[in-house]
Amino acid sequence: MRKIVTFENNPLSLVGRNIKVNQKAPRFTATTNDLKDIDLSFFNNKIKLLSFFVSLDTPVCDIQVRELNKLGMDLSEDTVIVGISKDLPFAHKRFKETFNIKNVLLISDFKYTSFGINYGVLIKEWNLLARGVMILDRENTVRYIEITRELTNQPDYEEMLNQLDYVIKKPEMQSSEEDFHACITCKGDMQPLSIKDIRKMTAQHPEWEMVDDKKLVRQFKFNTFVDAKYFCNLISLIAEEQSHHPSLLLNYNRLKVTLTTHTAGGLTENDFIMAEIIDELME
Repeated sequence: MRKIVTFENNPLSLVGRNIKVNQKAPRFTATTNDLKDIDLSFFNNKIKLLSFFVSLDTPVCDIQVRELNKLGMDLSEDTVIVGISKDLPFAHKRFKETFNIKNVLLISDFKYTSFGINYGVLIKEWNLLARGVMILDRENTVRYIEITRELTNQPDYEEMLNQLDYVIKKPEMQSSEEDFHACITCKGDMQPLSIKDIRKMTAQHPEWEMVDDKKLVRQFKFNTFVDAKYFCNLISLIAEEQSHHPSLLLNYNRLKVTLTTHTAGGLTENDFIMAEIIDELME
């Protein structure tokens, strides 16, 4: 079911993957104030408080960043607060200098929309991030999620602090079996899956049709051309990040997606991972 938030009680829909507590967090790429790309590994071995928001040029987001900056004064070096929005890096830099933000690392999702899609907090109608906080432990297991239902409201800081304190005291825990998978880099010696494995895995993805034992195909139908193109763009963004590129055929309000691994000459686990990701985007 599509996630809904509101702005002054008017509904807005969120798109992206379905992130849950106790899962390993998916990777994402964002841009720093000096226009360098970083990913989740940049924060390795740290507890991460991820604070995402709509725009620094709104009073609620302004308060959110400055409140967390105050909180950061009392945290150890083992914990990092990361502020994420689709504001340009130049706006982040200006805000940081104007309000002396030293305890929140501001990064921008403007270039790739990677955080918004991977963490399911992209507002479809605005192409901006929703408001909320997430806590990841040192092993990048998701320990806490809050997405504020009304965008003009602040996150629940008291509950967030309680959860953060718990993670600091118990910094690691076993993640669930439903971890996010990521495609592995294709190499020349990659072998296709056996027919037995292909049919077993295809049975777990009933919406996808196996063609010639070498391809996975799914047809999507939307109300309008714009909706079909939007979904095509979402797939394109995350496929580029995964370095595993499907064939996409857009015909008015219909989108045909074909998955195969060319270097292996058939289907590999990567194709089923991409099918799973695409299914998540459609939920």
